[in-house]
Amino acid sequence: MKKHLASLFMVAVCSTAAFAGFNEGMTAAKAGNYTKALREWMPLAKKGDANAQYNIGVLYTDGKGVTQDYNTGIEWFRKAAKQGNALAQFNIGTMYSNGEGIAQDKVEAERWYRKAAILGYVEAQHNLANILAKGDGIPQDKTEAAKWYRKAAENGYSNSQFVLGYMLSKGDGVPQNKVEAEKWYRKAAEQGHEKAQKALKQITR
Repeated sequence: MKKHLASLFMVAVCSTAAFAGFNEGMTAAKAGNYTKALREWMPLAKKGDANAQYNIGVLYTDGKGVTQDYNTGIEWFRKAAKQGNALAQFNIGTMYSNGEGIAQDKVEAERWYRKAAILGYVEAQHNLANILAKGDGIPQDKTEAAKWYRKAAENGYSNSQFVLGYMLSKGDGVPQNKVEAEKWYRKAAEQGHEKAQKALKQITR
């Protein structure tokens, strides 16, 4: 199952004039007028606005308002990523992981996911943990994987809560602790995570 790219960034942090232009672009995008959105964001992106650069990357990778072009999309993601845009870093990691518009490279995927994970982006934390846990193209490290699953779990990410619960229940990469496993299964189950709900029923029998 392919990992999904993050979608349009909804909030800008910039000057008042730029903020207005960015918001006009978001309004146009929400209305499905991606051509106008691109027109609003491009001047900001060329001036170095990372959020506009990221959104233009999304338009090109999704083929919204422009002909789909992964090469151009990733170029804009890289510009935003260099400025610390976690969503752009995450999308680059996902494109490397999937081999989507770029040669598949799990080492590069891990590197970009780590950048976004350090900035606190929970899906990047989870995906980084997945790569580490599986040893997917990089050395397997379940102990570090558990650390990143825990960070995402603490940020409320139900998939990580479930996996962390599983690792704790089995003593896989972490010391076995069924009490804590139940706690994380319950947190994920309360968010509607079906596998966690089933696991919780089994662990509490």
